[in-house]
Amino acid sequence: MNIHILITTDQDILGGQPVFTGTRVPVESLFDHLEAGVSLDDFFRRLPYGN
Repeated sequence: MNIHILITTDQDILGGQPVFTGTRVPVESLFDHLEAGVSLDDFFRRLPYGN
């Protein structure tokens, strides 16, 4: 899978910070959640487009 499909950067969205495509969720938040013990499934389920 191409990483550019999952992650985008745009100066107009969070100052160019890498975010998950179609959201304003910073990629950095994934690592914060993993450190806190949140599973990948739970993290992605919580994204605005997740189910």
